[in-house]
Amino acid sequence: MSQQPVHLPYDDPAFVADPFPLYRRLREDGPVRRAVIAGGLEAWLVTRYEDGLAALSDPRLSSDVRDASDPRLVEQLPEFERESMMSNMLRSDPPDHTRLRRLVSKAFTARRVADLRPRIQEITDRLLDAVAPAGRAELVADFALPLPVTVIGELLGVPVDDRHAFQRWTDALLVRGETMPDRDVVDEAWQRMRAYVTEHLETKRARPGDDLLSALISAHDEEQRLNHDELIAMTFLLLVAGYVTTVNLIGGGIAALLAHPDQLTLLRDRPELLPGAIEEFLRYDGPVSPGIARFAREDAEIAGVTVPRGATVLVASAIADRDPARFPDPDRLDITRHDNGHLAFGHGIHYCLGAPLARLEGQIAIGTVLRRLPDLALAVPPAELSWRPGALRGPVRLPVTFTPGGRASAQACAL
Repeated sequence: MSQQPVHLPYDDPAFVADPFPLYRRLREDGPVRRAVIAGGLEAWLVTRYEDGLAALSDPRLSSDVRDASDPRLVEQLPEFERESMMSNMLRSDPPDHTRLRRLVSKAFTARRVADLRPRIQEITDRLLDAVAPAGRAELVADFALPLPVTVIGELLGVPVDDRHAFQRWTDALLVRGETMPDRDVVDEAWQRMRAYVTEHLETKRARPGDDLLSALISAHDEEQRLNHDELIAMTFLLLVAGYVTTVNLIGGGIAALLAHPDQLTLLRDRPELLPGAIEEFLRYDGPVSPGIARFAREDAEIAGVTVPRGATVLVASAIADRDPARFPDPDRLDITRHDNGHLAFGHGIHYCLGAPLARLEGQIAIGTVLRRLPDLALAVPPAELSWRPGALRGPVRLPVTFTPGGRASAQACAL
């Protein structure tokens, strides 16, 4: 295995549009590869499925960024916010993670997610009502983005007029491409978001409602509750994870179908395949790329390679989920694939708590698009699609054409 780090060329539109040829070469070159990733950071990529599965449960690999030796990972956060912003499940280890997840799970229940189905369908149909008569749409801006923004906004009790501000702040905080984010822009976004969330939390304390944030405030376990910083960090986490990755799942899933007309036709004809199709979209071209970050607490041997203490270890789910040792014919999109234990939502104690909501939104969104937009096709050549560079993968724009239609039926809205 080469000891020189390979650069992932986020400034190359061809790589951003289709990173999988390079990913395949990295996997074939070795199970663990040093690489320069988004923002110019160095990481050790775990490229094969079984090794990635083991790494996600390896206690030597921490989720706490403070265990990283590269100071830039912490310095991305404003100094006065660092401790509070790392007080969430995504960036904590047991026992803190165990306590946080238990408390949040009391509020973010399977029943709460299931009860959202009629409302998600209603939002979906309303968004498609606006574009269906025109026969063309930009399915990211017109649909894939406003749907999860609306859902997570309602789930957290955020007023409609404030949701676009959250979207702007979140976008400012995301690392894209080869450069680190602008520090002044990041600081301003953190401060504005922190001030808003603090005020919103106080409002919910005084006047709780039937929303997730009110439930998080009241969640307790043997006198333990989420403290103020933990509530703020959890709200940030839900906003970012609750909309950005779902936008990419919906947009990326539709893009994958448009690139594979046989699979689009099959799914339109057999809508019962939709749950499995969502899993295949997540495996084939998931919303996070290359994968999931961990930080070595100590020198650790992974697949025969010694990773030094403090190193960033990236469990490259986007690479591992096309490992031919785990998935037959892995570069083929196959919505009938049955054995589809992908790593897109992680594994082990950090398995994504929001996975059921993302799956539900993806099923409703993509299923309704196929039902309501006949003759769906790209409005531009596939090579003209642009994709997000950096850690979050999905189409930036998805212009499509279709046979114009009318409004959803009352029966469809009630599904």
